[in-house]
Amino acid sequence: MGKNVFVWIVLALFYSNPAAAQVKKSVFVVTDAEGVAGIFRQEQVEPKNSELRELLTGEVNAAVEGFWAGGAEEVTVWDGHAGSETLSLTTTHPRAKLLVGWMGLSMTLDRHYSAVAFIGQHSMANTRKGIMAHSYSSLGIQNMLLNGKPIGEIGMICTLAGYFGTAVILLTGDQAAVDEMKSYVPQAETVAVKEGLGRYAGISLSASASRQAIREAAERAMAKIGKVSPYKVEGVVTLQIENTTRNSLSPDAGLAPGIVVLDDRTVRIQGKDFLEAWTRWRVYR
Repeated sequence: MGKNVFVWIVLALFYSNPAAAQVKKSVFVVTDAEGVAGIFRQEQVEPKNSELRELLTGEVNAAVEGFWAGGAEEVTVWDGHAGSETLSLTTTHPRAKLLVGWMGLSMTLDRHYSAVAFIGQHSMANTRKGIMAHSYSSLGIQNMLLNGKPIGEIGMICTLAGYFGTAVILLTGDQAAVDEMKSYVPQAETVAVKEGLGRYAGISLSASASRQAIREAAERAMAKIGKVSPYKVEGVVTLQIENTTRNSLSPDAGLAPGIVVLDDRTVRIQGKDFLEAWTRWRVYR
């Protein structure tokens, strides 16, 4: 076999294998507000609050610095709090891309990033000592269960990422959020920037200490790409959503495919897999 023929065969095999062809190390960053250092009160999480914007941007940029130091070639940051009105291109790290607005049911995870990270994340509803803990809507949702077990935003995004074969490598937030993350992906890097004493009380690291810890953890996390397994939920999935007392179900709530009304505030959603259940809920919601 001639040398040129051998080279062409190797290249053909390489590019016919999507896993091998994906050489760019890309990280998708989910941001929120309640898990940012120094944030404890409801009025602080208003998206136009200047203190929140400064503190969250500082933590995001520290993570971006760490990812690049660890070998990332692309970092996409989703402005995930309150309708994408918190982050700004004027202050976001110049090496990051900023994703604004609703990105569809897949959350762009069908692009198969190398890894997913959370910055400023809070814990799920009804978590003891979780600072402003809630699941998607503190006003609208009381409880969420996936296959009978409580779940919030951390678990849902871990599972959605896992459906597309992507692992979560980093979470920063309060201690309750860190503990929750460890129940899904124990190997992920985590940074507890504050400890909750109650829903609106706790002890926080300084902004500078938080950013330094986040930068270092993000750099370490890059070494775990390919070593941390995606979190997967296999088979038929049942998602149960209980609204708060102020949110009765609409008269036609049970008409959508795969949705069963259990009582005035609760629906059960079933899918052949997680993506179908997730899609039915997001469309219904």
